[in-house]
Amino acid sequence: MAEITEGLVIAHLGQGIAVESFDKIILCQTRRRLDTVAVGDKVLWSLSAPDQGRIEEILPRRSLLTRPSGNTKVRPVAANIDKVYIVFATEPACDFLLMDQYLAICENKNFAAALVLNKVDLPLSESIEKELLDYQNLGYPLFRVSTKTTTGLNELKRALKNQVNIFAGQSGVGKSSITNALIPDKTLKTNTISETTKHGRHTTTAATLYHLPEGGDLIDSPGVAIFGLADLTEPELAYGYREFQPLLNNCQFNDCRHLQDKGCAVRHAAEQGCISMTRYQRFLKLREKMPKT
Repeated sequence: MAEITEGLVIAHLGQGIAVESFDKIILCQTRRRLDTVAVGDKVLWSLSAPDQGRIEEILPRRSLLTRPSGNTKVRPVAANIDKVYIVFATEPACDFLLMDQYLAICENKNFAAALVLNKVDLPLSESIEKELLDYQNLGYPLFRVSTKTTTGLNELKRALKNQVNIFAGQSGVGKSSITNALIPDKTLKTNTISETTKHGRHTTTAATLYHLPEGGDLIDSPGVAIFGLADLTEPELAYGYREFQPLLNNCQFNDCRHLQDKGCAVRHAAEQGCISMTRYQRFLKLREKMPKT
């Protein structure tokens, strides 16, 4: 019987899965009975050929990030994440609705979350500063960085250390630029995955895990829709707004939708200025966007 070894899934490739084990990378297939393997998964694998392996088992996960996969199904994106960093910038325009969507998922999945304002060399309006203050008052850390001037990158490096991190954000905000600044030899590491797995060209279809020079890991995931509202219920969306949480049990009715419901503590708090009215209005928009069952 082939020897069983523990490994770490670092990339999904066109022809298989790249697993790192004892500082080596091997291209693996999975047993048919296994669930979908995610980047960041710890797995047990065995050799099935001289230069190829087979994933026998997915070890228990401490967390799992999913994305929509059509027909209201979800697909694993990354496993065993400690913190989600939501990257945004003034160009393209700040999408606070998307930011709230990401944070709602993080609150429900128990991911720690932080905000990264990139391109701080560009001017920032007072209205955006006010929105950012709302997030900081809720306890979300905010990192202000610029890859052009290297502002704030050292502070961000220290925050990423000794944990598994993932960047999320809309296209064009500079996730790749920040990743390249944090991992100077990223291209070299990418090529190593390709060569070691005999795949020729490194064609990632999902996410890739990189080890940070100062310690810790960063999962680089392409695309904006890495996680959506498909697997949240309406009560969970409300819970996803951190400032709503202490108010939810104060609503007059247990099934309060936080719209025009009589005795809604959340709506009342927003109208009284106790919580952000703009965040409450975005909650209403996200509620409308939720898949109808």
